Amino acid sequence: MIDKSKYDVIIIGGSYSGLSAAMSLGRSLRHVLVIDSGLPCNRQTPHSHNFITQDGEKPEIISAKAKLQVEYYDTVEFYQGLAISADKTDNGFEVKTESGKVFNSKKLLFATGVKDLLPEIPGFAECWGISVIHCPYCHGYEVKKEKTAILANGDMGFEYAKLISNWTKDLRLITNGKSTLTLEQTQILKKHNIEIIEDEIDSVEHENGIVQNIIFKNESKRSVKAIYFRAPFQQHCTLPEFLGCELTDQGLLKVDTFMKTTIPGIFASGDCHIQARSVAMAVSSGSLAGAMINKELIDLEFV
Repeated sequence: MIDKSKYDVIIIGGSYSGLSAAMSLGRSLRHVLVIDSGLPCNRQTPHSHNFITQDGEKPEIISAKAKLQVEYYDTVEFYQGLAISADKTDNGFEVKTESGKVFNSKKLLFATGVKDLLPEIPGFAECWGISVIHCPYCHGYEVKKEKTAILANGDMGFEYAKLISNWTKDLRLITNGKSTLTLEQTQILKKHNIEIIEDEIDSVEHENGIVQNIIFKNESKRSVKAIYFRAPFQQHCTLPEFLGCELTDQGLLKVDTFMKTTIPGIFASGDCHIQARSVAMAVSSGSLAGAMINKELIDLEFV
């Protein structure tokens, strides 16, 4: 009889990457527990794009369909809850949940994503993932040729403006204070008719998350259809750091080409380690992580 408190792998995070890894491991006949708190970072986004076969689908429908398919594999189990602690043991890892449940596994996969840190501008958070967007590959086609703003400054603002100009020429860069662009960058943007606005933002007017106007502290306003913003972030889950996993300079979990973190037995997939965030990237990294974990388990068995 299988001890249901002990698994080959515990996956913390049951969104796209965690589910993808669970499918890979389930098909490898591994006993897997997926612990998920049910708070994916794109839960406010109405549609997912640039993911073949699912383009334009609602994110929750994609994840629900994925979970249903993963549940087909009877060696994969799910636990709805929050993992609050994790410790290294002689035989692997012990994970404790908020409800007091304790589970053990040989390997541990973090597919926990990141938490976006949004500016404290009234109306901004309500529009995040809807009309305040981060990725033109995910959302740019839907606002192509529309009146668009970019909230950024300096080198990031310059490179972001160059990128977004592929989707629309009706573009303005809002530095939200004094510009830190170089003279050369400023001249190049002006040459391409990209307006630079240094006024500070007061609020974002919107209707159900659809931006209408950007209101500035000098009481002027600009009508736009979309705002691009690359949010700073922090790890959604601090357990990897507690266990000693290193972060990159960007604050992402450091992994090698086999999805291994810097701590033996611990792997990572999805947004918690990928700078290019998208559903497709998360699914891909989860599938790879599952295969690499299975390979490591096989190697341990052949000693």
